[in-house]
Amino acid sequence: MKNPYEELEQRRAFVPNLAYCGQKYVDELQHLLERDFDLNFLASTDALKIHLEHCSIITSPEIIIMEVDEERAVFPLINAIRTNPLTSGSVIILIADKKDAGLKARSLKAKVNDFYVCPFDKAELMERLKFLIKFKLIKPDIKKLIPNTVQEYKIPPAKRLFDVFFSALAVLLLLPVFLLIAICIKLESKGPVFYKSKRAGTGYRIFDFYKFRSMAVGADAKLKDLAKTSNQYAGTEASANEPLAFVKIKNDPRVTKVGNFIRNTSLDELPQLFNVLKGDMSIVGNRPLPLYEAEQLTSNLWSMRFLGPAGITGLWQITKRGKSEMSDEERKGLDNFYAQHSSVWIDLKILLKTFPALLQKEKV
Repeated sequence: MKNPYEELEQRRAFVPNLAYCGQKYVDELQHLLERDFDLNFLASTDALKIHLEHCSIITSPEIIIMEVDEERAVFPLINAIRTNPLTSGSVIILIADKKDAGLKARSLKAKVNDFYVCPFDKAELMERLKFLIKFKLIKPDIKKLIPNTVQEYKIPPAKRLFDVFFSALAVLLLLPVFLLIAICIKLESKGPVFYKSKRAGTGYRIFDFYKFRSMAVGADAKLKDLAKTSNQYAGTEASANEPLAFVKIKNDPRVTKVGNFIRNTSLDELPQLFNVLKGDMSIVGNRPLPLYEAEQLTSNLWSMRFLGPAGITGLWQITKRGKSEMSDEERKGLDNFYAQHSSVWIDLKILLKTFPALLQKEKV
């Protein structure tokens, strides 16, 4: 049985500072917020600005909740918060009186962490705050301070045993293919054979993700501009006023000739067998995401995809990969479905359907 005094000391060790700006919903939220946060209530954006100017590195708020005022004065203040090294990492939540797609789009563009429209579920807001504390603020041992915040996926022993056996056998059998691809990559362009990037997998755990290099060296620097004009997930009605979570470039000009072949045959994915051996991923699961994509998926609705295993192949690959009509929401829906319903039988079905899906019809 846990010592109640020990738990009390743990809570005292770190209580997040929360600054609340506004007056309309203070009475509704105060009794909920004061249980887990050190609160400061500010009546206006001017009052919040003065408060932040007098904060130190110890007293600056980890979380800032602001009611959107009619003059939209919150946005210049948000910009000041994000450009101040002392507060740039603070979690910012906005609360609005009514639905407004333009206001929500502006909020997301301003790098607000979440946007709520009244009336909203107060319990959901509290769960969201706990989630953001754990994954955005990255405080030590925060899980012990606020229990039952986020579920964690633990790979079943049978699945892990299969992953190790399958990946080890595949590496041994495919060694000649590895060697041939490496030679072709080196002959065509200068640079390393393997491409390594940071990815967020199960439970947002970050690890080094391996692929055969399929692009010219320096391709990452060109991604931002290409994402504005050639993103496969752009153009859907649902994403018209919101930043897209996924980026996939159509007819990517950064891809080399060898890279084009190994991408269309999915041979560029083979080095991920080493990720499986290391325990970073499973053979079947949701794709681990680049960090800039994972940052867009921290809401209660879409973070569910991270509660399942990360994998080389999954529902996305066998049902939608290579189809230009795939929307951002469809992709996230497939990931959520697998996280909720993953099983040995579903994994076997996905594996059997993976091989026909390896040859893509489109250059994406």
